[in-house]
Amino acid sequence: MPHVKRISYSLFDPWIGPLVKKIYPILRIPIWFPPEGLILVGHLCAVIGAVGFAFSLTAWWGGWLAAFGVIGNHFFDCTDGTHARATNQCRNGGELLDHFTDPLSFAYWLIGWSVAIGRLDLGMAALVILFATAVLTNIKAKLTGEFTLASFGPTEFKAILVVVGAALSILTMLSAEFTTATALFAYWTLLTIGCVQLITGLWRAVHDVNRSSVPADVSEWQVGRTG
Repeated sequence: MPHVKRISYSLFDPWIGPLVKKIYPILRIPIWFPPEGLILVGHLCAVIGAVGFAFSLTAWWGGWLAAFGVIGNHFFDCTDGTHARATNQCRNGGELLDHFTDPLSFAYWLIGWSVAIGRLDLGMAALVILFATAVLTNIKAKLTGEFTLASFGPTEFKAILVVVGAALSILTMLSAEFTTATALFAYWTLLTIGCVQLITGLWRAVHDVNRSSVPADVSEWQVGRTG
């Protein structure tokens, strides 16, 4: 299979990408430091963000912690690739870890948010939509040779989460009851958007892979034996 091309139609990436590249030299990350380490740091930021979301309706600092975690996660998510290319440490294993941890980060935040509003049922629905979208994106990339990100993709979703986190912190200091209702409405809104995006994305993906010049896989399964 040929190397998969990466294409982003993101609205925010053209602005954030060059900014990260300007900041990267200032960080002075040692050449010997592996990009996988930056992936780990970004993943830890995601965990911090999830904790923030979980406390966003009970503590004023929860939303700010959530926003900080999301921003940190995205910053290191952008920096790991830049560091890998700058230090000639590009590895398939690193890319695998990067794509593996990305949906997990979103899962942490959605779970934390659902804990805050006391609706784990909505959290489970959000996880189904999230991982269905991730699986669809990766299978389409395998079949077409192109890994594409939509105009409303991970970066835009993270931007919304940052705004939500900051807003919840401000609202929590004003009115806890109003904040809970707002957080629930926002969760329902994102859930609806994700569901619509998944359905339309599936329709387009089937159409795109059928039109792709990559020949269909007609090989039989090979049954492996151990021992």
